Amino acid sequence: MDWGDEYSHNSFDLHCLLNSFPGDLEFKQIFSDIDEKIEQNAASLEHCIKEIQSEVNKQCPDVRLQTTADCFELLNNYNSSKSPSIPHGDLINFLKTLQDLLKNEQNQEEMILNLLWDLSCQCSISFPSTLSGTSFHFLSRTSLHSVEDHSSMDVISIWEDIRLHLRRFLVSKLQSHNEINSLQQKVLLKNECIQQLLYLYPESEVIIKYQSIQSKPLAKLLQNCFPSYSRESNLDIMVHGYQSAMLKLYSVIKEDFNTLHEILAPSSTVKFIKETYLDTITEEMAKFLANFCELQFKESAVGVIKTSKRSSRHRGAVHALVTPECPQKERNFLLSLNELEFLSQLIKSFLKLEKNVQELFEEMFLSLKILRNKSGILGTPSQEAIREKSRANETSISSEHLLPGKEASLLDFGWRNAFKEVSLPVAYCITTAIEDFSIKVLRQEQNERSSAVTYAMNLVNVQQVWQDGCVVPEEDQPKKIAKFCSDIMEKLDTMLPLALACRDDSFQEIRANFVEACCKVATAVLARLQERGKEFPSRAPLKNLHTLLSTAVYVFQHFMQYDNLMKENSKKPIFLVPVQGYQEFINTLQFQVTDYCVRVCATSILQDAESHHWDDYKAFYEGERCSFSLQMWHYFFWALHHDLWTTLPPKLAQKILAEVLEKSLGLLASRYARAHPSYKRTPQIRLDITTILICTENMLWSVCTSVQKLLNPHEYIDDKIFKIHTHCNNLLTTLVILTSPLTELYQTFQHGIDDSALDSLKPFFRQPLHWSSCISHFYPSLLRTSSAGQLTTEGHLKLLLAQPGCNWNLLLETLLHQNGFLLRILLKSSKCTFQEQSSDTENNMSQVSSLVEAIFKVLYYCNFSPQIFGNVFVSYMEEEQLWDFVYNIPVSTCMESELEVIRCLRLALTDAVKDVVEQIISVMTSGRHSETSLNKPGVPERLHESIPKEWNYIPKETKWKESSKGVTRLAAEAVSIVISKLPTVIACLPPPIKYFYFLSERKMSKNFVDLKKASLLVWNLIVIICRIFEDGNTVELLTGASLDRWRKEKLGLICACLESIMGEQTRSPNQMAQKVIQSIEQQKPNWIKCQLLKARKLSTECVFMTIEKSTALEEGGIALELTEQKINMMVLDICHKPGGSEYLRQIYHIMRLNEEYLKEQLFSMNGSEEKPLPIRPLKTTLRSMEDQPSAFNPFHVYKAFSKNMLDQSAITKWTWNWSNLLPNYLGLDKMTFSVLLKNR
Repeated sequence: MDWGDEYSHNSFDLHCLLNSFPGDLEFKQIFSDIDEKIEQNAASLEHCIKEIQSEVNKQCPDVRLQTTADCFELLNNYNSSKSPSIPHGDLINFLKTLQDLLKNEQNQEEMILNLLWDLSCQCSISFPSTLSGTSFHFLSRTSLHSVEDHSSMDVISIWEDIRLHLRRFLVSKLQSHNEINSLQQKVLLKNECIQQLLYLYPESEVIIKYQSIQSKPLAKLLQNCFPSYSRESNLDIMVHGYQSAMLKLYSVIKEDFNTLHEILAPSSTVKFIKETYLDTITEEMAKFLANFCELQFKESAVGVIKTSKRSSRHRGAVHALVTPECPQKERNFLLSLNELEFLSQLIKSFLKLEKNVQELFEEMFLSLKILRNKSGILGTPSQEAIREKSRANETSISSEHLLPGKEASLLDFGWRNAFKEVSLPVAYCITTAIEDFSIKVLRQEQNERSSAVTYAMNLVNVQQVWQDGCVVPEEDQPKKIAKFCSDIMEKLDTMLPLALACRDDSFQEIRANFVEACCKVATAVLARLQERGKEFPSRAPLKNLHTLLSTAVYVFQHFMQYDNLMKENSKKPIFLVPVQGYQEFINTLQFQVTDYCVRVCATSILQDAESHHWDDYKAFYEGERCSFSLQMWHYFFWALHHDLWTTLPPKLAQKILAEVLEKSLGLLASRYARAHPSYKRTPQIRLDITTILICTENMLWSVCTSVQKLLNPHEYIDDKIFKIHTHCNNLLTTLVILTSPLTELYQTFQHGIDDSALDSLKPFFRQPLHWSSCISHFYPSLLRTSSAGQLTTEGHLKLLLAQPGCNWNLLLETLLHQNGFLLRILLKSSKCTFQEQSSDTENNMSQVSSLVEAIFKVLYYCNFSPQIFGNVFVSYMEEEQLWDFVYNIPVSTCMESELEVIRCLRLALTDAVKDVVEQIISVMTSGRHSETSLNKPGVPERLHESIPKEWNYIPKETKWKESSKGVTRLAAEAVSIVISKLPTVIACLPPPIKYFYFLSERKMSKNFVDLKKASLLVWNLIVIICRIFEDGNTVELLTGASLDRWRKEKLGLICACLESIMGEQTRSPNQMAQKVIQSIEQQKPNWIKCQLLKARKLSTECVFMTIEKSTALEEGGIALELTEQKINMMVLDICHKPGGSEYLRQIYHIMRLNEEYLKEQLFSMNGSEEKPLPIRPLKTTLRSMEDQPSAFNPFHVYKAFSKNMLDQSAITKWTWNWSNLLPNYLGLDKMTFSVLLKNR
């Protein structure tokens, strides 16, 4: 429905699709809406062209325009010399009247500017912006009328006086823009003033004037933030001042860019930004560095005269002062390490500013390239045509500005020139400074090692270094490294910007010397790491080897990152030699760690003469205790697990632990297969192998990175996990053949090995989890799969928390498992936590609220599993009785914890209707301007009479009165926009929201009769829009527009209309609202009803397919749909959304802090207890030292081993069902069977 202006245009904002996952029905609605907008715009263009044809045919009888092509050809080839002439006296009278009004009456500038603009737009009159010689042309290349050349010097002087007066007025307005707080209003004001100035003056003069206006606040900013340098200056404070200045400067640049890039040609915008800001900051930096160099040169000169020898030893670069090949005009001086860091931080600020500005320009050029490539109608205008472009809101774009090759040349930020004077001293000093610092750190490390009592290394936690686009995945990042290496690499990171600034010859030497210094430092650090590695195992503990490995990985990743940042277009690696050296060292250390652990198991831990005296006729501890070596093997593995988990990168830690476990299990399987136990020692064999299997099951969770790897290891070729299962199955085979009763064994194998059964039993031997299923009758393992072939929720939780770090895919899979079972527990517990902490600090309460928000956002982003969002939050609403809030959702912020979900829901719906609100406010603003213009004094009568009749000017007030929208039509247009946009808004909503409202409506439809007219989702969207219109603060927050009394009254009328349409009469009957609705119905009968039905259909039918699938599956069936690929896609989608990764990390943190509590809740809810455990508050922070991760505690491991995991006395009483177990081995290899049988 089109209630627009005479020549309206409609647009569709596609950014709303980024948060949704539309289906076929939604896409159909979206494309239908786009088609409708295109048709409306085409109709508006056609109407405009017809009016032009009619006007031309009326004014020029000799010209007949039959087609649209004729119209465009006339406009392009129109010659202004054929226009009728204007009497010279009429022109002078008109200009003198303008001049008299400006001089003798106040506040006439706005009216005159608007009149001149109307003459240009309506009558195609272009007043000259350039006065050359004695000519005075009123020309317009595309106008229907133009002024004949009868000008004189008097006319020129009068027009120049008018222009000067108007310029002073506009400049004064521009200078006052800093007093405006609203950024949007500030940009609008500057945009309007610059456009009006461009109408009066050439672009070059306008730019120069605007530059002078902006130079004053810029000079003030630089004066406040750029302190002068002296020897007493604190370099850290100065760096902070420069960094803050750069941030403020970029905000100003961005503001002016947003103002100018739609008014000026791209090249003019770039030129203005460069000359006004970039050149100015470069000049200021050049002055600062000149002063800096002057003071440094004087100090170095004095120092060389007095203490040249001592300075040479201290600085190591005094020879640079007397190098013969250096020209005398180059002033060389020495820089300390702190001064180099200071210069590096300055360059880092410039690099960041350069990158931000470049991104601004790239965005502008990208949009122009898309326009050029897709429209196909942009020609190649001449440079002369561009210079003579019309000021009547026209902008011609040269094709050269659209070419990609021009982008880099347009942004010529010459800040590097300011650093040329310091480039030579920096190049001379950087190598020595870095080398001296690294030597000092290495010497200090050596002294600490010599004086230390133990050989334990000093460790530090790894801090996040690469904030901008970290290329190292979290699973590959080390956790702890040697402190001396951290200090050295931190210093190299600080110096890195000096090398990254290299783009010309002045910085090439700096870069080369930095690379040289890095290579020397890398070699020295590698030599120190190798030296420390030789101390193992004679003097240093195994933990040092882990630290050395983690440190080597850290340095390796750093130089790889340096290489990526510095090589630019060159594919040749810069740090090839150091990288190769560290890669070889890492491989050597990794093999050394694995080999040492396996050898320790083989030669020390598993060497147990007393326990493994198999031919002893006496039972080992009455057959009720496993071998001592197995218990020590278990301790050793959990100690290794602790050290690897707390030091190494997660992926590498799991790889090493899996390899050690696999090789040690292979060793155990081989040893027990060769054992010849006596009759009394046979129960010990059974207990030992059972212990090995239980311990392996407990460690298996830590080395598996996914559920599929845990349950289906055979699908992964050459995987250590599959080999672990193979060894466990071999151990179980040994247990069965070696320890089963002879009578049972004879009954099963009395007819020998059944060759015919071999093929039928092959699938059985391909099942890696066979050994786990055999002991599951006695040992309650979570490794057992559920009926649907997947892990239980407890198994998912155990696998997730057994990982060395947060595994995003596994975390999301755990959260979504069993219809969000864990998330329901967390939501219930969060309410209890909030109530307990209501008197606690605001920080704790905000953490609880943010947990609810994190759960909401994560599920909100999961487009592949909308049913989980719906089921989780519908059950939460049901338990907390929040249906009243869902029905009448508030727009203001809710403070109660139980309304946190409502707040998140409100924000999601508010974001969905933001574009609709902005469009309504735009319509209201347009209507307000029209009414204000009608009420304002129009063009004075004497000025109107002085306008030449040949221009055929119709006063704007007359046109407004003829085409003015009444209140009814304005409100009808706004209401029509809301109703017409509803289906598309719903189509663009993410599926989880629509599924939630579908389930909620089924719960609420019995209680709320109004929902029969429209769906709950449509109802909420209307309510949200009405609440926004009623709250001026929310409107200003969303649109930046402040509401006056007139707008509030009209928005109140719109709310009344929408409420009346939805059937809610919260106020007394509004006759005006009924009148508005009737006018819409008269325009298009039943249109409102059809739109509401279409919106309802989109809000319900889009979830039918999901409902059918979910009802066809059992409880575990939902997890079957969430394949690894879908989980990975959802994780990527979540992490790319604002705050997505932080939401996941927060949920993971809460789950790890409350691991035992969650396990208890899961066990009780899935168990046979009639009453589940009571809900307890969640731990949100580490409250005491007891909660902190401690060092490895063998007593804790012993307690877990003897009580929670392995009850040895109970295992001896297990009743094995040999009659069911033995037949599975009828397909066993004959050689294997005979060897094991001989060992009995």
